[in-house]
Amino acid sequence: MFFTDTWIGFRYVDRLTVAGGGYLDGKGPAAWPYNDCHKNPGCKPLPATLRLDFITNSRVHHLRSLNSKNTHINVFACTNLSISQVRITAPAESPNTDGIRDRSSNTIKISTGHQHRDDCISMVSGSQNIDISYVACGPGHGISIGSLGRSHENNDDVVGIRVSKCTFIGSDNGVRIKTWAPSLSSLASNITFEDIVIRNARNPIVIDQQYCPLSGCMEGDSAVQVQNVIFRNIWGISQTKVAVNIQCSGVLPCKNVQLINIHLAYKGRNGQATAVCSHVLGSSYGRQIPAGCL
Repeated sequence: MFFTDTWIGFRYVDRLTVAGGGYLDGKGPAAWPYNDCHKNPGCKPLPATLRLDFITNSRVHHLRSLNSKNTHINVFACTNLSISQVRITAPAESPNTDGIRDRSSNTIKISTGHQHRDDCISMVSGSQNIDISYVACGPGHGISIGSLGRSHENNDDVVGIRVSKCTFIGSDNGVRIKTWAPSLSSLASNITFEDIVIRNARNPIVIDQQYCPLSGCMEGDSAVQVQNVIFRNIWGISQTKVAVNIQCSGVLPCKNVQLINIHLAYKGRNGQATAVCSHVLGSSYGRQIPAGCL
């Protein structure tokens, strides 16, 4: 039905500006019933609304993307790219409509606001020196690093990620790192999540090194080393009792994970919020609500 993975695309351009004040309407409802990639490994990808490949020293600003068939903005192997004042919208039932998805890019700055389903922003293998700020996210899966380590073409290191001054409203997750288990070896390092507001997100703080959303997953540990991760000044309301959930690899424990000034309350009937940690080496400082597990 669809013969391309891209609606609007730019490749190998320096000093590109994509701007305006109008709408990119992907007409997603016509295509979403054909998205079976969660159960069909041989599925054909639906078109991304805007694809940027090998773009350098460029800007995307003042756009609105509606109802993408797939990812709204797909960024691959770009350097020194700024994305700002972009609003991305899709209904809760839209499948795999990541807002902004980056792979193998360096020096990317994202400062924008959007609300939609699936990952607001996802950074997969090779993402380095990414700065994200002032993003409002919800509903959806929050801001994610990963999933990492699944295949040879998707196991480059992720290094130098900073997410700050973001708000999550009714999202499934807040800030999250996820790696496949079992997995190939790679590294996720020097990652900071700070000054984050949580408004009824289900899982505010997550490191999940046991990620496998498919049926029939193989047993095994993740070989992705997660290290030098800071969660600082994160506060608000968790929809679930486990507000901090750090589940690291049994063969490569997370190293130097820091929880600093965390205040996450749970308003349910089953007691106060809790923190759960496994296979992690780290420390906690300042206020810790729930009580720190490091």
